[in-house]
This record gives sequence, structure tokens and C-alpha cells, in this order.
Amino acid sequence: MYTENAPPGRVAAALSTDERWMTLALDLAARGLGRTTPNPPVGCVIVQGEEAVGLGFHPRSGEPHAEIFALRGAGARAPGATAYVTLEPCSHHGRTPPCTDALITSGVRRVVVAALDPNPAVAGCGVQALRGAGIDVTVGVLEERATRQQAGFRSLIVRGRPWVVAKYAMTLDGKVAARDEGNGAVSGAAARARAMTWRNTLDAVAVGSGTLHSDDPALTTRGVPGGRDPRPVVFDRRARSGPQGRAWRPGSVLVTAPDTDTSAFEALGVTVVRAATPLEALTGLGCLSISSLLLEGGPTLLSAVLDAGLVDEVRVFIAPKLLGRGLSPLTSPARRMHEAQQLRDVTVETLGPDVLVIGLLSDIPCL
Repeated sequence: MYTENAPPGRVAAALSTDERWMTLALDLAARGLGRTTPNPPVGCVIVQGEEAVGLGFHPRSGEPHAEIFALRGAGARAPGATAYVTLEPCSHHGRTPPCTDALITSGVRRVVVAALDPNPAVAGCGVQALRGAGIDVTVGVLEERATRQQAGFRSLIVRGRPWVVAKYAMTLDGKVAARDEGNGAVSGAAARARAMTWRNTLDAVAVGSGTLHSDDPALTTRGVPGGRDPRPVVFDRRARSGPQGRAWRPGSVLVTAPDTDTSAFEALGVTVVRAATPLEALTGLGCLSISSLLLEGGPTLLSAVLDAGLVDEVRVFIAPKLLGRGLSPLTSPARRMHEAQQLRDVTVETLGPDVLVIGLLSDIPCL
């Protein structure tokens, strides 16, 4: 499989030709994660014969799309080539011209698309435009991987709210903290480093007022080369925490009840979302173009969002420790086993002494 350290064009031979080049396109798209909102992360590879002659990804909203960068790289070698793109090329005028026009003008012979765009302004029109111009189009190559990579964009477009990733670390006996120690490390260094990479690739990171009081987290990304900080979000129903913590800075978001006094926060440049329910809160974050949310709050916040059916993905570190007395990650779990929420598409990985379990609770929005 292609890695960032491998020479472009050298990919694993175990996959089909289309899958190998789409893997490269998806790896390129990943470079835009957390940076393109409200646009999706997209990668593109232009292949002439057996050689990748153009590579591109969408770096951030307002800049050219992946197809444009790849076509620029291909230059005079684009005619007759195959373009691999992780999301259906746009066919409408937004902040940039339609990518379908650029592909048609370039003279590419074939376009391979991983997944169709759920945006009603595109939604199959891009593929139709390409085929109408006589270009051979293949859709659905590595579609599952592509849609998972685009989960935040798809959630924002289809549901109007961010894709919610619940992350926590617990001991082998299911404790997230000792009762008298709010910020003791549960997981090891490798697990904590992995969590920083998630902050780097998701739009925002959220905690509750309890975590704010006990840990005073900065909610920044540390130790990731070229990393960027997610947007801090604090759920504080009565806004009692005050704007003195490290999480508060211009661009931070306070989620609070409709009738609270937030003037001190607003004076610091903090954005206020007023909501009476978790769904209203997430919809308010969606209105701020937050497409993905890393939920790092304690048991109260996690339980509220989970009980409302709004957690889409779970990422849990399990440390080989036995704490005995301590805090459980959920304050209101299912009372019967048949009420438990079953994770799907589960992956398990070891990170140092810890075990990482990742799984989905929601379907990724598609057409």
C-alpha cells in the first residue's frame, strides 16, 4: 500500500489496478482531513500507462480542488490518461469552477470515482457530465473506504450536524479515572500520541464543564508534524466555568442553555451556541461548518450524547490496568444486554501495552 514515504506510483501489487491507484488517491485525500471544511477531503491521481503523472489533493476551502492540482502536474500528459478521484467531480460553480469542465478539457480518456457526492448540487450530475462528453466513467472503486474518509462532510451535507467520534481511555475493569484524581493518565504514550493525530484530522474537540474544571485542558494538537489545532468546544449548560481556562480563545465554542449570560465569553471572541438538547447543540455546531467532532468529555457528556443516539463512531483505548474503585465511562448504560448498542465494522489494534477498539454506531450518510 502507498505510504507518504514511498515514491509516487509504487503501490502494492495485491490489489487490482484501479484499487491500487485509488488507494494512492485516498492517501493523498487524507492530507486534507481537518482542513477542508465545509468541503470534503479529496485526492486525485492522473495515470498515463503505468505511471502516475499528476497528483493532487484539496488542501483547504477556497483553494483549487484535487483534480485541478493533479491536472496541472500532468500537463501535456493528461490527454488519453485515466483520472482517479475519491469523490465525484463537481459539476457546478461554487468558489471554484466545475472540475468536470477541467477534466473534459484536459482530454482524459477515463475517470474512476470512488464515491458519488451526496451534495444535491452534484449528486450524480458530475458523472453524467463526464459521460455526456464521451469519457468512460467507473464508479464505486474502494467506495467504503472513501465514504468513511468523507464521513464528516457527508454528515454535514445530509444531516446538518457533525460526525461525532466518542473517544475515551479506560482500565481493564472499565474505569476512566480514579475518584480522587481527575487527570491521571489511563493509557500509555503511544495511545496518547494516536489521539493527537485524531485532533489533527477532525474539525473540533469537545469536553464538558467537569473535564474543564478537573483538567483545564488546552485542547490543542501536540507532537504531530505539521499538525493543526482543532476548534475547542465546551459543553457548559449554565456557563459557570468562566472564560479563564486554557481552552478559551478566539474561535472557541461554548455550548450552553438558551437563557445563560455569556457576555464574558463573547468579549473574548468565543462563539456561543445555545441549545436545550444534544441534537440542537450538534445542529448549532453544524451551522458553524463543523463537520467532525471528537468527543473527549467525561461520563456526563458522553452519556448524554450517547443516550440521545448521536454518537456515530467510538474509539476506545483499553489499558491493562485494574483500578477497582473509580469512574465508569458511562453513567447511564443500558440496563439489559439486549439494549446494548452494537458496534459495526470493528477494528482492534495494539498500541504499546494498550488495545484500541474502533467501531461505528451509525451508517455513514450516502445518496
